[in-house]
Amino acid sequence: MANAASDTRSGEPRSGALTATVRRIERSAGGLATAAIARMDESLPWFRELPADQRSWVMLVAQAGVRSLVEWLRSGGGTASDTQEVSDDVFATAPRALARAISLQHTVALVKVTIDVAEEQVPELAAPGEEVALREAMLKFSREIAFAAARVYARAAESRGTWDARLQAMLVDALLRGDSSDVLASRAAALGWADAAPVAVAVGRSPGGDLAAILHGFYRAARRLGVELVGGGHGDRLVLVIGGAPDPVVTVQKLLEGFGDGPVVVGPVVPSLDAATESARAALTGYRSAVAWPAAPRPVAADDLLPERALAGDPEARRTLRDSVYGALTRAGGELMETLDAFFAAGGVLESAARGLFVHPNTVRYRLKRIAEVTTFSPLNPRDAFALRIALTIGRLDPPNAVLPPSRATPRQS
Repeated sequence: MANAASDTRSGEPRSGALTATVRRIERSAGGLATAAIARMDESLPWFRELPADQRSWVMLVAQAGVRSLVEWLRSGGGTASDTQEVSDDVFATAPRALARAISLQHTVALVKVTIDVAEEQVPELAAPGEEVALREAMLKFSREIAFAAARVYARAAESRGTWDARLQAMLVDALLRGDSSDVLASRAAALGWADAAPVAVAVGRSPGGDLAAILHGFYRAARRLGVELVGGGHGDRLVLVIGGAPDPVVTVQKLLEGFGDGPVVVGPVVPSLDAATESARAALTGYRSAVAWPAAPRPVAADDLLPERALAGDPEARRTLRDSVYGALTRAGGELMETLDAFFAAGGVLESAARGLFVHPNTVRYRLKRIAEVTTFSPLNPRDAFALRIALTIGRLDPPNAVLPPSRATPRQS
């Protein structure tokens, strides 16, 4: 091996190499690369549309490929039983941006065109009696070039994946901190976020293991569902930002297998990523509060956890129950509040409430229906009745100010 290396540095082919053919290829190197570029321009429509700088990069790679073929043959790659591996330096002549500008599929097409052109010129390139040996050598060389290209793109993908993971983590942190919309927009744009509306944030427990692999599974599922998705870890939790899902709860239902055990909470929908902090906060407080509702569905909307969130000290949940429930009952007239109090005092027995109010039971039924219409919570539903009780308590402790603007949070859908 030392002798072979010495021979290569001195410029003389290793013993057994295609000596005369190597010299012919060296003399024809420039014309071979030019012919390959001309064929690419003729047979690959997308190549003709490349900017001039990218076309020049491809020319550099083609020239480096011919030089690599010469070195490979000189070192005995075409005849040795242990094939010489082609160095990735073939692609080092072009900027790293080329791997991002031209896909691996297009690179394979470029390599194929170059090899085809070289094989067509075998009669002119090969010395007499070395045609078959040169063709076999080119077959081996093309395989090694393909492996080299794959290694280059694999490293680029790993580097991009690492950078994307950092950006995703920064985006999730920015959402949870409530950073400005400009910060959110710039980080999302770097990730290729399309800002498809509506947007919602989901929070659940991480299943453990490699976070990159976990998120990769979510991204594949999101592509199948046709939605935008950015995710990241936050302690032992997974935070997913979902865009373009008509019903985020239904979408998260299809992503459940990627989460660990425990509740999965979906924040309210917002019109764009700029407002996603609101959804993220609701989802996080809902996740922390979900333990108080053991029978909660999985996933569960954060708005369905308003009473638990309010008891846990979430000011937005308290404000929503105070303004959108207690305030709505107050504005609708005193008889609805009076009826609700009587209904709860009677243990939820409609007839007993009617006797206490000195009205017909049908009147109580009508008023209970009006309460459901006004607040979106039905007193006849045990879960809704619990939310109404909490709302009455909060509203009486902290009555809504008539001049306050309505809460940005919307009451949950019935």
